[in-house]
Amino acid sequence: MPKTLIVITGPTAVGKTSLAMALAQHYAIPVINADSRQLYRDMRIGTAAPTAEQLRQVRHYFVGTLALTDYYSASMYEQQVMELLTGHLLQQSDYALMCGGSMMYIDAVCNGIDDIPTVDDDTRRLMKQRLADEGLEALCRELQRLDPEHYDIVDRRNPRRVVHALEICHMTGRTYTSFRKGARRQRPFNIKKIGLNMQRDKLYERINQRADQMMADGLLDEARSLLPQRHLNALNTVGYKEMFAYLDGTWTLDEAVERMKGNTRRYARKQLTWFKNDPEVKWYEPDDKEHIINYIQCNS
Repeated sequence: MPKTLIVITGPTAVGKTSLAMALAQHYAIPVINADSRQLYRDMRIGTAAPTAEQLRQVRHYFVGTLALTDYYSASMYEQQVMELLTGHLLQQSDYALMCGGSMMYIDAVCNGIDDIPTVDDDTRRLMKQRLADEGLEALCRELQRLDPEHYDIVDRRNPRRVVHALEICHMTGRTYTSFRKGARRQRPFNIKKIGLNMQRDKLYERINQRADQMMADGLLDEARSLLPQRHLNALNTVGYKEMFAYLDGTWTLDEAVERMKGNTRRYARKQLTWFKNDPEVKWYEPDDKEHIINYIQCNS
């Protein structure tokens, strides 16, 4: 029987964790987290990380393993997950399970990621300081000059993407584009991608309810404790950004919560657009466990 990696994905708040827990218990296997923010140990509430009870019930990998100051990337994630899968998990079971909504992390494991050089510490410190001194707009203009091809496709509102491309340009003397080959890597196992979705108004209601629950669980206090580290990339995240704005006095608390809900809904649409473009994703309602299991076991 061929080995199979089950991938549970979809927009935020759709119910991925609940399904992953059910499948993990059904197959007696652990869960590999594919939410890039849940890797950080001090962001439990704002990232909807698995609860202590869920972690007791099912073993999870890549949850709370990083400090906020740790450097991490999709390529590092790919390497570590592949080592875990081929060296351990798929030797013990016919199935492995990955769950999350971070598009690039899932892509890295399923398709491979380009061999882009690791940025040295001096270059990283320099570009971090330049971002603080010159601002994102100035760095975007520099990227347009040094690598116009990548400038046309990069998310220019995301400082991490812009800065990383410039780090590569300055460190190597080559464009970031020149390292992006886009070749898909073959994996020594089958991959079954399961996308979860529901009616848009129901999803939005779940997003709003989860935001309210985060506030009830202490998101504001969590954000307050992280305020001295707000400059770190890990905290450039929906939920924390809005709480920081409230703590700065920019918005009232009600305004900050409403902004958090709206920004989360926008992120969910972005996730759906990305995953809907992948023809390998098979779509289900979150509570359709029986049909999902049948699909997993069909021709596995």
